[in-house]
Amino acid sequence: MPFLEVADRVWVARYDWFDVNVTLVRGSDGLLLVDTHASTQAAARVVDDVQALGVGEVTAAINTHEHFDHTFGNHEVRRAYGAVPIHAHEAAAERTVLAGERAQDRYREDVDDPHRDEVLATEIVPADHTFSSAVVLDLGDRVVELVHPGRGHTAGDLVVRVPDCDVLLAGDLVEESAPPAYGDDCYPLEWPWTLDILLGLTTSASVVVPGHGAVVDREYVEVQRNQVGLVAQSIRDLAGRGVRAEDALEAAEEWPFPRAALTHAVRRGYAQLTRGERRLPLA
Repeated sequence: MPFLEVADRVWVARYDWFDVNVTLVRGSDGLLLVDTHASTQAAARVVDDVQALGVGEVTAAINTHEHFDHTFGNHEVRRAYGAVPIHAHEAAAERTVLAGERAQDRYREDVDDPHRDEVLATEIVPADHTFSSAVVLDLGDRVVELVHPGRGHTAGDLVVRVPDCDVLLAGDLVEESAPPAYGDDCYPLEWPWTLDILLGLTTSASVVVPGHGAVVDREYVEVQRNQVGLVAQSIRDLAGRGVRAEDALEAAEEWPFPRAALTHAVRRGYAQLTRGERRLPLA
């Protein structure tokens, strides 16, 4: 059974492809599905696994951000359960189609990828229920809170808080099975501050579900927050010393993550400092 109960009526399934987590939260009105996997075909397996669990029908879905490995199952969820609402932050919903098309372009070029055909065959469906800061969803006998703590992995990250059982679904703001994913749409200088707000939604007993990998606790997130903060501070320090962006990765003696994972972090951080697009908090 892929779905394992990690707290009262909260189940997490960890799928091999991308090591991505899909979560169910049950209320008396039905099931809330958090993230829908990376293709119509992959989502069909999720639907089968939900049915095998036998705890109810999905009545709403959430995308924690716009990347295809979290949204490409939206169409299949609608096929299986009808026109259920799909919730996301407004920035994520706005970018879902473009981000999905870019992912499909990458798969189109990689003729050897075993998932190529299923990604290309997927119909991209963006969320249709959006919010800007925070919103509460009523599941009948319990509520969940959707919070946009700030920009980090993307511009539209949200976290899902289940307050009655002290669970926080962190999306890709927190990673367990790999370093935090600094892609070409990340905000590395703001990510530490965003994690501070995320941590403010937890307690020492919280169960935290990352976007990828094993379930973690608050202490794990605190460590990762400090690592993300070190990346941000290193970028600021290097830029302040006049080190060129193309030389920055090698100029620093030590990074908390492999250099190969930080290419976009440095480029995006330098660009944001150059633009001065907003006053950035200290890491």
